Amino acid sequence: MRLTILGGGGFRVPLVYGALLGDHAEGRVSHVTLYDEDPDRLAAMTRVLADLAAAAAEPDAPAVTATRDLEEALRGADFVFSALRVGGLEGRAADERVALAEGVLGQETVGAGGVAYGLRTVPVARAIARRIARVAPEAWVINFTNPAGLVTEAMAEELGDRVIGICDSPVGLGRRIARLLGARPEEAWIDYVGLNHLGWVRGLRIGGRDELPRLLADTKALESIEEGRLFGAEWLRSLGAIPNEYLHYYYFNRDTVRAYQEAGQTRGAFLRDQQRGFYAEAGRAGLPAGAALAAWDRTRAEREATYMAENREAAGVGERDESDLESGGYEKVALALMRAIARDERATLILNVRNGSTLSVLDAAAVIEVPCLVDANGAHPMGVEQLPLHAVGLVTAVKAVEREILAAAASGSRADAVKAFALHPLVDSVAVARRLVDGYAQAHPGLAHLR
Repeated sequence: MRLTILGGGGFRVPLVYGALLGDHAEGRVSHVTLYDEDPDRLAAMTRVLADLAAAAAEPDAPAVTATRDLEEALRGADFVFSALRVGGLEGRAADERVALAEGVLGQETVGAGGVAYGLRTVPVARAIARRIARVAPEAWVINFTNPAGLVTEAMAEELGDRVIGICDSPVGLGRRIARLLGARPEEAWIDYVGLNHLGWVRGLRIGGRDELPRLLADTKALESIEEGRLFGAEWLRSLGAIPNEYLHYYYFNRDTVRAYQEAGQTRGAFLRDQQRGFYAEAGRAGLPAGAALAAWDRTRAEREATYMAENREAAGVGERDESDLESGGYEKVALALMRAIARDERATLILNVRNGSTLSVLDAAAVIEVPCLVDANGAHPMGVEQLPLHAVGLVTAVKAVEREILAAAASGSRADAVKAFALHPLVDSVAVARRLVDGYAQAHPGLAHLR
């Protein structure tokens, strides 16, 4: 089985390859093609993967090839993993900087930064989807490109249900709750619903019984996990649910914006500088065996430890606990998804898929994030209880913004772009929205037509 990774020079690619190394079942991935436009990043990542394969000492490790030719990368692919970053980390840093100058949030998927990132990314995602439909029409596409729900919806215009979005946030949250309740995560049913980076765990069933109320009543236990510390036990009990960590940007917006403004460096700028150092080191001539992987491991540990640092500063909760540093495991979700489709091994996974009739407040084409049953025919959203009104307001407002981004990316219209920014719950003025469009058009050459 052949896997193509778009954004193959990306920092998280070793997580995917490492998961493949641990898969010994019949029909496993035998060949990985890395596609990236940056030859230096491709060369560095190829070294890291070679070190990984050598450390695993597996004679049948998936072969790795690298290319800058998209059609060559797609030809013959059974699965395509999309993990692009249009504009790179320099673009992310600019997204944050422009938004914070206007006093609004510039996070890469939430608020003004998410809108700007979407405007840059959707045209590229649509073009790639058209290319996949032509060159590899039988391939299944697994999308991790952010904003993941929006990009999945854009690609679905061309690929239908053959594109499925994944995210590690709900997986990590469900795993932490299950373990706290004394259950193995794979034995728990997680009632999770919403959009990507905008969802809630409303129940967690173990042996048919919902154990979430027991956790919500226990302040000490609740505040032993990241979400409990971020939101506080009192607010979680008020909601009767545990939100995805990204909802901290909505529920504590003013506090978070202030923390971001007071930080010495934005998250995007930190990652830009950090990864610049990593790629320079991993790509250095004459590097001994294992050194590229060691550099990657060090960089990843620092990256995980500083994740959402400004939010923790705003909440006054200090450093991340050791138990919170474990990856949510998007690479494991991707592997489980591929297995379920390729081998018809049924699995239940939280995924980004088209709504159909799952949530009555949204239309059938809207991509939502819910538990899905996956088999050889793809991912099928499972029935869930409808959203409470407070969640309906956020979900429908953000989905409306996503639709305006799709429209603006297609039309190239400044008016459509202004509308996308102005309708977002975290942008508080049409005048601010207009200035944001001007700022992003100046910062990003691809958006210059919006000025």
